[in-house]
Amino acid sequence: MKSRDPALQERMARLGIREADLRVVCTRSSGPGGQHVNKTESAVEITHLPSGAVACASDSRSQHTNRSLALQRLVEKLEARRAEAAQARKAELSKHRRQRAKRSYGTKQEMLRDKRHRGETKKLRGRIAD
Repeated sequence: MKSRDPALQERMARLGIREADLRVVCTRSSGPGGQHVNKTESAVEITHLPSGAVACASDSRSQHTNRSLALQRLVEKLEARRAEAAQARKAELSKHRRQRAKRSYGTKQEMLRDKRHRGETKKLRGRIAD
């Protein structure tokens, strides 16, 4: 199931997608196309077995065109998953770094000033002595 598009092959290699990891299922399509789509198995569903990602294509009457479309969609889906995982990892590291950072002198002074102000406000809520 070699793709003829060298850019797509390069993207697959970068993601580590091997031909052996893909399961291709061809089924009968539906929709416009008349008797042709009713008689031929032109719809293509490609599953990446290690990740479980599935991409389908039944846009064209040609099985070869649908196969390349499904493969392209699968690669895009896997790239999006990888980018999402990298973003989550980056956010987690950033959060951890912020949590461990020490507060600056000015921030500490501001916190203490706010705490004193809050205490003064609460004292004023008490009963007024006669």
